[in-house]
Amino acid sequence: MNTILHITRREDWETAVTTPPYRPESLETEGFIHCSTVAQVIGPANEFYRGQTGLVLLVIDTGKVEPKIIYEDCYETGQQFPHIYGPLNVDAVVQVVDFPPNDDGLFALPLEIGNW
Repeated sequence: MNTILHITRREDWETAVTTPPYRPESLETEGFIHCSTVAQVIGPANEFYRGQTGLVLLVIDTGKVEPKIIYEDCYETGQQFPHIYGPLNVDAVVQVVDFPPNDDGLFALPLEIGNW
């Protein structure tokens, strides 16, 4: 199974579970859902979510994702990030992991993710 990760607020995910599919704001504003590989996720977490609480990591099975996934470097970072171009079908999410920041506000990869 190939997996990618998506950072979101727990309440946004819970809304998607009760009224699927998952449609984060970025889908409307940018046309896709931002995701990361396991090796990439800490960079965006610390850059965009530093100190935020109430977050979860969605572990997504790429083989179950219905919309197109494109790996691209939209921001000239030199890294190809996976982007989902459409609403995410909730059955593609195989695990939801709490993602709290450390005391200094920075994030570390949860142990549960290290198993993927």
